[in-house]
Amino acid sequence: MVWNKEQLRKVIHEKIGDAIFVVVSNREPYIHVMKEGKIEFQRPASGLVTALDPMLKACQGTWIAHGSGSADRRVVDEKSCIMVPPDNPLYKLRRLWLSKVEEDGYYYGFANDTLWPMCHIVYTRPTFIQRDWEIYKQVNQKFANAVLSEIEGQKAFVWVQDYHLALLPQMIKEKRPDALVAQFWHIPWPNPEVFRICPWKDEILWGMLGNDLMGFHIRYHCDNFLNSVDQSLEVRVDRERSSVFHHGGSETLVRPFPISIDFEGMQEEMKRGFTVDDDLTEVLDSIPKEMILAAGLDRMDYTKGIPERIRCIGRFLEKYPEWQGKFVFLQMGALSRIHLPAYKAINEQINNAAEEVNWKFGTDDWTPIMVVRHHISHPDILALYQRADICVVSSLHDGMNLVAKEYVASRTNEDGVLVLSRFTGAARELESAILVNPYDIESFADYINTAVVMSPEEKIRRMKKLREIVSENNIYKWAAKVVEALARLA
Repeated sequence: MVWNKEQLRKVIHEKIGDAIFVVVSNREPYIHVMKEGKIEFQRPASGLVTALDPMLKACQGTWIAHGSGSADRRVVDEKSCIMVPPDNPLYKLRRLWLSKVEEDGYYYGFANDTLWPMCHIVYTRPTFIQRDWEIYKQVNQKFANAVLSEIEGQKAFVWVQDYHLALLPQMIKEKRPDALVAQFWHIPWPNPEVFRICPWKDEILWGMLGNDLMGFHIRYHCDNFLNSVDQSLEVRVDRERSSVFHHGGSETLVRPFPISIDFEGMQEEMKRGFTVDDDLTEVLDSIPKEMILAAGLDRMDYTKGIPERIRCIGRFLEKYPEWQGKFVFLQMGALSRIHLPAYKAINEQINNAAEEVNWKFGTDDWTPIMVVRHHISHPDILALYQRADICVVSSLHDGMNLVAKEYVASRTNEDGVLVLSRFTGAARELESAILVNPYDIESFADYINTAVVMSPEEKIRRMKKLREIVSENNIYKWAAKVVEALARLA
């Protein structure tokens, strides 16, 4: 059975009934900004938003998130709420406001300078700053207060998202033990040897054990979490049930739920057509149609393996000189967390790698590496996917990576080649992609050549298999499995 919106809505109605359905995350699904004196909205290029927005549309729940847009306050009501999507309102977005100090300590500090590098294990050392930890706790309590206000007096199902809110589940349960609380961790969970270096590891684990259901992308991350709990806390870990018993009999189930995308929705969007931004049109028009285009679409983040990817392209052009002048690699994505030194450094590495390859191989009328940094709208993303003969997803470590699945969904002609890192959660499902080790530049370059010379018949054979998998294991199936697992605990 292929899941869809109606089936998910039916499951939520049957399993959750009259309970209020609340999703909580740091990132909001729609951002309002001032542009040339007018208020416009943007949809963030985020895997979390890509996954959850269709679900909220289907079930018409409430999403609580940090309001970060320059015009966000101008469009909400007295309770900081607005119905979204702005062009077709279907569910409520409740915005929570953070000061610059809170944002710096909670988001840039503890969440992204401590938890992010510690969970991804890509040789970027996490920082442990007491002040950031204190602000992280304060902001988690702020989110808890917003959730408790939203669900007051009502039966509730609360679904917490990601590593920004590790303490939130326990804070909710302390006040509302009757509420069903689940959390999905969108990034990897490290092995216990790595996690134990965190000075506040016990508090983080207790916060997460406030959940009735704790979800990760793959079984390996579940096992790492259970091992971390087992080695740190006085609790009973049941390996057969994949759960933790604590606090006098309370149980937290730990389950893998591989996240996905709205495959059907993307097919409909491709059929309807879409308007592409002038800036992207100019970029794509500058690349001759006969040129083979490989593309990467990522936030400029050190976990995505972008410098390694660019160096691989350089090695490919060196080992297979027949493709010089016939191949272009376009890396697109928004700048990310530029306040942090590690992100400033990765941008420098990307610049240096691109400049080196272009200096070595470029000519007056051919630039092999193009790097474009700006926010990319959803229509622009689809246009890039359609134009790219090859999509390169070479993360050094990733929870899932939905770019890979979106590229597959966009290939309605059943062509194109996906080159995918073995160190993504998506590689467990998308076995018909060309799987690579992004650290091994030599073999990576050879696999790029494999993608370039692949026959049309082989491309279609592989892409058909990939599309079948992404179509079946879509976002609605993912959400329904989480809802069904949690409802069994009610």
